[in-house]
Amino acid sequence: MAQVQRMSRLMVKTLRDDPADAETLNHKLLVRAGYVRRNAAGIWTWLPLGKKVLDNISRVVREEMDAIGAQEVLLPALLPKEPYEASARWEEYGDLLFRLKDRKGAEYLLGPTHEEIFTLIVKDQVASYKDLPVMLYQIQTKYRDEARPRAGVLRGREFQMKDSYSFDITDEGLAESYRLHREAYQKIFARLGLDYRIVSAVSGAMGGSASEEFLAPAPAGEDTFVDCPACDYAANTEAVTFKLTPVAGEHGAVEELDTPDTPTIETLAQHLGVPASATLKNLLVKIDGEIVAVGVPGDREVDLGKLGEHLAPAVVELVTAEDFVGREDLVRGYVGPQGLEKVRYIADPRVAPGTAWITGANKINTHAKNVVAGRDFEVDDYLDVVVVEEGDPCPKCGAGLKLDRAIEIGHIFQLGRKYADTFGLDVLGQQGKPVRVTMGSYGIGVSRAVAALAEQSADEQGLCWPKEIAPADVHVVAAGKALQTELALDVSEQLGAAGVRVLVDDRAGVSPGVKFTDAELIGVPKILVAGRRSAEGVLELKDRRTGEREELTVAEAIARLTA
Repeated sequence: MAQVQRMSRLMVKTLRDDPADAETLNHKLLVRAGYVRRNAAGIWTWLPLGKKVLDNISRVVREEMDAIGAQEVLLPALLPKEPYEASARWEEYGDLLFRLKDRKGAEYLLGPTHEEIFTLIVKDQVASYKDLPVMLYQIQTKYRDEARPRAGVLRGREFQMKDSYSFDITDEGLAESYRLHREAYQKIFARLGLDYRIVSAVSGAMGGSASEEFLAPAPAGEDTFVDCPACDYAANTEAVTFKLTPVAGEHGAVEELDTPDTPTIETLAQHLGVPASATLKNLLVKIDGEIVAVGVPGDREVDLGKLGEHLAPAVVELVTAEDFVGREDLVRGYVGPQGLEKVRYIADPRVAPGTAWITGANKINTHAKNVVAGRDFEVDDYLDVVVVEEGDPCPKCGAGLKLDRAIEIGHIFQLGRKYADTFGLDVLGQQGKPVRVTMGSYGIGVSRAVAALAEQSADEQGLCWPKEIAPADVHVVAAGKALQTELALDVSEQLGAAGVRVLVDDRAGVSPGVKFTDAELIGVPKILVAGRRSAEGVLELKDRRTGEREELTVAEAIARLTA
């Protein structure tokens, strides 16, 4: 028997207008439909309808995680500083960590992710290779002190997440655990009704090697990914690579040019009458306090996030005017890679050996042309650091890439032995000697999935949930009169007894128009109306997604909804 929820007793308050601070579709509709309410920036209360959706997503996740043999645990959200200090993430996370002290002065954090704690649990509980492999997971509240919480529950400071971890003896075992999680995620997102893409990604502060993201395309998404229309290549923009291809050719000697008042690429290109792509842009940054030059073609921008991912855990920041004080080798606005003896030079692969550029001459109001990579300057490190643009070549087939926005709903990593090394996670191997364990880390944003589904499935009338995660299977509406309400409640009880989850609008004193509008806004997949033909025992069944309507007898409606 399933629950019959009467709206006359349900704590739900729908709104006709969008919240003043709402920018994204999920924010507007989840608030208007009475699923969530804001407590503070990035902090939300899940009201009864919202909690049902959240729980349904968690149920699907649990079922598929259990199906691959993962075991559920629950770790504390309040965590001691020491494990995160040992892994260096106490510092690496920076301002994203919520830090606090107890009354004795001991330092703690609110967990943003739990690799360290899971590693220590397995170290305590597992002693032999016979106890492995093991996969553990939890669904729990996580905390990150976001500088700009936005988009409703999509980017909060407190959020629900499923994080799981695999522990294996061999790299082959890790690859198998990774495969199991990847397939489980495909089943989870298919059951949730999400349109998603699996893309290559970078691991960031999590560490590790192999990494893939599960992205749900949506205009509100904060991730930009590339998709190749000619092959199956897809990647987060931070993971897109460009092949380093040396260029052959003859170039004249370096020639200095008088270029007054041209400290920017735009002013230089206009002064010389050349395209920006003929110039070399040299951006100065500080990496852990050391000034480094980053070279990219003049018509491209440096992706500082991408640069930071390449150099993690080092801190990357832009130089300021003060950094030029006492540095006669650094002429602001006229820096060139030739002659930069005291500065590390990083370049994008587009600045390949043999390419010739117009760039700064390290003199005020002066540039140089015919400056050739590999002849007039050397690149210390080649890194893909430009902002990816529509039409850039696909790394796999060379066709022009397409850009799209998406919401990250899942991320899987092959961590390797990063955390096992930190905490000395060894087990006794088959040869009687200690063997270091290798790990995987796998996350799903449970509350983010709610937002992603709202973004993808909503229409002009409101939310439109897939059946698997909707707060009810059918929304029964009593149009208003006593006979209609009596019929609606009777049908609801019969449906509930047959195992159908029912939300019935039996509110007195509420007009039929308001009830119909609320039914569309709340977004249950099927709407069953006890209306003008109630006296005849005839109901109207509407499909919320397609809008199709049909009149059915009570028996026919019950048979249809219980089929």
